[in-house]
Amino acid sequence: MKKNQPIILSVISLSIAIAFSTFIWVLSEKTQSITPPKVVKEVIKKIVMVDPNANPNQHAKQAKKLEIETRFNQAVLMLHAKDFDNAIKSLHRVLELAPKMPEAHVNMGYAFLGGGDAKTARDFFASAMELNLNQLNAYYGLAVASEALGDMESALGAMQTYVHLSPKGDPNLTKARAA
Repeated sequence: MKKNQPIILSVISLSIAIAFSTFIWVLSEKTQSITPPKVVKEVIKKIVMVDPNANPNQHAKQAKKLEIETRFNQAVLMLHAKDFDNAIKSLHRVLELAPKMPEAHVNMGYAFLGGGDAKTARDFFASAMELNLNQLNAYYGLAVASEALGDMESALGAMQTYVHLSPKGDPNLTKARAA
């Protein structure tokens, strides 16, 4: 079995890549006007394959990393396509596998915000900031969610923090300063 293990893992990795590519193709067919081709190309570049030459003890770790990245990238595409329910499902799996991944918390917040649940979105933005105080898009999302809930004081505070922490040249900085 050990001699065939690298071949089996290569086949599994290739199958996952083909399935993900098919998913992207189907998604792009349904959302051509919504999902920018640049976004799809960036996600495809991020596909990670399990290395058949790696130590066999590392294969499970690599497979977990592959699933996290695949599910996360699927969710990004779904967010761009405004398919918030499926983005939430993908991000839920990511958070099962990587509960301390602040980017997943932020994207879950944006998925709930897009789906009209600003209260849950605000909780996810707050949890992202607990994991990483410098997670800029969490402050921006928190401001938008707080505003949607009518909490203007929190919205203003979060937006001011976003402006304070943002690097020069941030494309959202002008919009944030106007808030």
